[in-house]
Amino acid sequence: MRKAIIGPALAMLIIAISSFAAGEAKMKITSSAFQQGGNIPSKFTCDESDTSPPLQITGIPSNARTLVLIADDPDAPGGLFTHWLVWNIPAQTNSIAEGSALKGVHGTNDFGKSGYRGPCPPPGTHRYSFKIFALDRELDLRSGAKRSQLDAAMKGHVVAQGELVGRYARKK
Repeated sequence: MRKAIIGPALAMLIIAISSFAAGEAKMKITSSAFQQGGNIPSKFTCDESDTSPPLQITGIPSNARTLVLIADDPDAPGGLFTHWLVWNIPAQTNSIAEGSALKGVHGTNDFGKSGYRGPCPPPGTHRYSFKIFALDRELDLRSGAKRSQLDAAMKGHVVAQGELVGRYARKK
């Protein structure tokens, strides 16, 4: 019994130490509009005004040069669906106002548009992740770039990250 517990615990410890050694710290992203794992109000979806929610960011490391914000739906029928991409956000940014035109470079979401597009799922409840990343450099990536290009540009430059997950189901 003891071996069954020690093995997984040791593996988790090694992963935690590896993450720390790689310099990747935890940041926190929250919203006054919904709690972690809670329901996203329809105001922030295609069913109403499709306004971006207010977000607060804490734990930004001192070595961060810029931030990246990505909002996506991992439960979309065709796989991961990106709703919002912004990079080269000033590292001093600790809050994003509701509906604000976020300072930074905006990418093309999976709706084929720039800027925030809120949850608009087919039937069923979907999870929506708001991810914040602190990078050790600015990204040399043009406005309108897609998610795959952003992911590739970020590789090896993330020094901390955090995630807020909300849920949404459309009313029938």
